[in-house]
Amino acid sequence: MTAEETLEIVSKQWCSLEDLMKISQVGRNSALKIKRNIREKLTKQGYMVPKHVVPMKEVVDYLELVT
Repeated sequence: MTAEETLEIVSKQWCSLEDLMKISQVGRNSALKIKRNIREKLTKQGYMVPKHVVPMKEVVDYLELVT
C-alpha cells in the first residue's frame, strides 16, 4: 500500500472493517478484534458508536499511525 492510498483511507471520518484491514495489514479476524477493542473503549467512555464503523481518529490513535 502506498503512502497516497494510506492517506486517502485515513482522511475518511469513519473506518470500515475493510479500511481497517488495509491500514493495519491484518486479516479479517484480527481487524475485528481491533475494532472491538476500539468500540469497547469508546463505550466505556460513554460514547455511542455505530456497529459497522469506528471513528478514524480512534483507529489512528490505536495503531499509533503518524499523519
